Amino acid sequence: MEQLSNHYDDNVRYINTLLGVGRNCDLVSRDLIIGGRKARIWVIDGYGQDAILERMGAFWLSLSPEQVRAFTQMQDFADRFITFSETNVTSDLVDIATSVLLGKTLLLMEGISGGALMDAKGYPLRSVDEPADGKVLRGAHDGFVEAVVPNMALLRRRIRDPHLTMESHKVGGRSRTDVVLCYMDDRVDHKLLDQLRRKLDGIDVHSLSMGQESLAEAIRPKQWYNPFPKIRYTERPDTAAATVLEGNIVVLVDNTPAVMLLPTTLFDYSQEINDFYFPPLVGTYLRILRMTMMLLSLFITPMWYLLVNKPNRMPDWLIFLAKPEPCALPLLAQLMVVEFLIDLLKLACLNTPNALSNSFSMLGALVLGDFAVQAKWLTPEVLVYMAAVSIVGFSQPSFEMGYAVKLLRMLLLILSSAFDFWGLIGGTLLIIWLVVTNRPVVGPGYLYPLIPFNGKALKRLLLREPIGKHNT
Repeated sequence: MEQLSNHYDDNVRYINTLLGVGRNCDLVSRDLIIGGRKARIWVIDGYGQDAILERMGAFWLSLSPEQVRAFTQMQDFADRFITFSETNVTSDLVDIATSVLLGKTLLLMEGISGGALMDAKGYPLRSVDEPADGKVLRGAHDGFVEAVVPNMALLRRRIRDPHLTMESHKVGGRSRTDVVLCYMDDRVDHKLLDQLRRKLDGIDVHSLSMGQESLAEAIRPKQWYNPFPKIRYTERPDTAAATVLEGNIVVLVDNTPAVMLLPTTLFDYSQEINDFYFPPLVGTYLRILRMTMMLLSLFITPMWYLLVNKPNRMPDWLIFLAKPEPCALPLLAQLMVVEFLIDLLKLACLNTPNALSNSFSMLGALVLGDFAVQAKWLTPEVLVYMAAVSIVGFSQPSFEMGYAVKLLRMLLLILSSAFDFWGLIGGTLLIIWLVVTNRPVVGPGYLYPLIPFNGKALKRLLLREPIGKHNT
């Protein structure tokens, strides 16, 4: 049975079984008498807005038999007596079950074919607060939430243009998660859009349990060995709106506050929201500083290791980088241990209650700082260089890019220890190869607009230009 039949009682029994009435404690159903006819509604407890449903129910119960006698199609009844702004009529049982589980209210009536699906839901939501990973000194302090409908509204509020398109997809064989493609239909590259649609339609998974990360793993190229991120994320509506207006695509996933910005290139990670809330000169300075420091953080500890390992190769003006005092651990082991300990501290901070966070910070500073140096486990020079590297990592707005740089820095350290300067050169060539061969989800390439070359686009990415017609 894939379609509603003409027998009301059979339909009620089948839908009760399909939705698990009696088995699921949060599935609410209620029998009504509307104009002398039997009727029944189904809704998920916690989704349906009681005040709206009660008002509509009171209106339906007041209808007389004469008012509904002539109706045989649910669409005609809905046009006359259902006032919900979003109501659709269907006889498809799969569509009915999916819609009810998404939060819509189902109405069936005796003698009327089809079922009415009314959108009277209200998801449990947190307030629209500023995201933790995108704070600004000036500018908007709102952020996306875990429901796709409010997120679309936040974008509509910023882009009041009829060309703004919200294209809905259902992904996941069991979860049927809402995935929305947001783009300007007069500016988007339709070849990239069609390519992304095919990827979404080709996803064969049961559910997107981890939200945008599950979707990203399902559509991105399978290059597990390449640490460079293939997708950029944001929780800020202003960033997403600017991306859409530039002709790119934003992918919204239900149950997650982070949206995906496509296509993604390496140079996109040079940008950060605060660049645009300062004047162009200051924004350009911040961008150049961020890019330079990220590049230095990749090479600073491997280069320092090579220089202090053989002091005779060090020029006189770098004599202050002399080899540190001997410790219990070799120099390479010290650098690697501190790399691991920094990540361990990050994980510990995530699991530390707010009331204990200050105590934990003091404990970490004492153990990794003064106590470790006094116990001759670590040298002060190692802590200084690793602290500098960590500060640079925190200045990178993308966690994924920060960890890519960290993993590659550790690889350079190991290769430099094993093969001296040839290891550093070989590791650098390997990094260049990883960048060149990294395949984005969609788009002209990971090194665009450098390869293929587009001077104007490259200039906009490297320098903070004033706001203009084609620069949002």
